[in-house]
Amino acid sequence: MSRSYFIRTYGCQMNEHDTERIAGLLEADGMALADTMESADVIVLNTCCIRENADNKLYGQLGHLKRLKQARPGVQIAVAGCLAQKDRELIRERADHVDVVFGTHNVNRAAELIDAAARGPVVEILEEADTDDPGGFPSALPVRRDAPYAAWMTIQVGCDNSCAFCIVPSVRGAEISRPLEALVAEAVALAAGGVTEITLLGQNVNSYGRDIQRDRRRTGERVPLSPLFADLIRAIGDVDGIQRIRFTSPHPKDLRSETIEAMAEVPSVCEHLHLPLQSGSDRVLGAMHRGYTAERYLDRLRAARAAVDDLAVSTDIIVGFPGETEEDFEQTLLVVAEAEYDSAFTFVFSPRPGTEAAGMSDRFCDPDEVRDRFERLRVVVDRSSRSSHRARIGNREEVVVEGPSKRDPGELTGRTRQNRLVHFPSSKKLRPGTFALVDVTAAGAHHLRGELVEVTAPPRWRTRIPVVGL
Repeated sequence: MSRSYFIRTYGCQMNEHDTERIAGLLEADGMALADTMESADVIVLNTCCIRENADNKLYGQLGHLKRLKQARPGVQIAVAGCLAQKDRELIRERADHVDVVFGTHNVNRAAELIDAAARGPVVEILEEADTDDPGGFPSALPVRRDAPYAAWMTIQVGCDNSCAFCIVPSVRGAEISRPLEALVAEAVALAAGGVTEITLLGQNVNSYGRDIQRDRRRTGERVPLSPLFADLIRAIGDVDGIQRIRFTSPHPKDLRSETIEAMAEVPSVCEHLHLPLQSGSDRVLGAMHRGYTAERYLDRLRAARAAVDDLAVSTDIIVGFPGETEEDFEQTLLVVAEAEYDSAFTFVFSPRPGTEAAGMSDRFCDPDEVRDRFERLRVVVDRSSRSSHRARIGNREEVVVEGPSKRDPGELTGRTRQNRLVHFPSSKKLRPGTFALVDVTAAGAHHLRGELVEVTAPPRWRTRIPVVGL
C-alpha cells in the first residue's frame, strides 16, 4: 500500500508555491494525499518566519504532533520552509520527534530526505539556491495544484533589498532571476495543460533580470542586455491560452514606467496592483531602508492609475515600527486616505531575530498605543474599501469561478480581474476555472454579491490533472 502525506502551509504565496512542488515530489515518489493530518504517514509543516507568532504556531503544532507520534511511531514529521532555514538544529533541539528539517533551497530533495529519515533524523540546509540544478527553482519540479486552472510561476528567488524589518534575504538568499526563455516555455506548458491564469512570483518581481544584466556587465560579455520585468510581462502575454496574468510583489522603488506601460498594453495583465507602502512617514521609511518617500510612492501610484483603466490597488502597512511617533502615524493615515486602497494587509510590527529592527528594542512602541493606531488605520482602510466596492454595484463583472463559498456552500465564489471576490447563487454546478459574467448587486468591505448572467467559457483543464514536471 502506498503511504500518504499531508502538508500544512504557513505564510506567503512563495510558501504556497513551494508546497505545491513538495506535494508533486511526494506524489511522484508514490505517496497519496491524506484526508487529514492525523491520518497521514508523512506530515510536512512548510513554515514562515516573517512574523513573531510564526514560531509559536510551529511549536504549538509540533507539540500536538508529538502526541500523535507517540500513538503512531511510524509517522514521519518534516519541517520545511523559512523557519527551518533560519532555526535549523534548534527545531530538532526543541522537538526531537521531528524526523526531517530542510530549508528553502532544499525543496527539490524533499522526497529523498524523507526516505533517508527512515534510517535516522536528517537536517539539511543549503545556504544558497543551486540554480545549476533544475530543482534550484521550485517551478522546475513536479507539481500538484489544488486549482488546476491557476498556477504560480517563480520568476526569481531571493532578494537584494535590506529592509530593516525583513528576514527574507537571510532565509531566501540573494536575488537570482530565471531566464526568460525558461519562463515562456513553462507558460506554454501550463497553457497546454489547461491553465488560464498565471501569477508571477518573486520577492521583488519588478527587479527581475537585473542580476543577469549585472553579471554580464561584470564579465564584459558583449551580448544584448537581459530582458527585464516589462519584457517578461509582454512575453507571457503572447502565450496562447493564458487569459489572466498577475504578479506579486513589486517594490515601489523599482516600479518603472516601462512596467506600467506593459501593464496597460498587455490585455491579459489583470487590473490589480499590490504595492506595499509599509509606512507613510518619510522618517520611518528611511529607518526601514525602503528607498522611497511617501510622495514618490504616491507619484508611482498616480502614474499606474493614469495608465491602467479601473486599476484596483492593495498594499501592506506596518504599524508600530520602532521609533514610530504619533506624528509619523498620522502621516501614514494621510497617505492611506489619499491612496484610497481597495484593500490592505495591516500588521503590527513584529521583531524578527536576525533583522536590524530587532535590535531597536530601546525604541519599541508602547503596545497600547500600537493597538489604538492599528484600529484607527483599519477604520480608514475599511472606509476606502467599502467605497470602492459600493462603486461596483450595477457593474457586470467577468469572474473566474473558484468553487463553493466558504460561508454558504449553496453559493459560488468567483474572482474578478481586479482580484475582488464575488459571491453569487447558481442553480448550475459550475466547475472551478469556469469564466462567467455576474451583475453586482451588493457590496461589503471585503467582497461583492451578484447574480449570474451567463457562462462565457468552461474550464480548460482535464478531469484529472497528472503530476508533471516542466
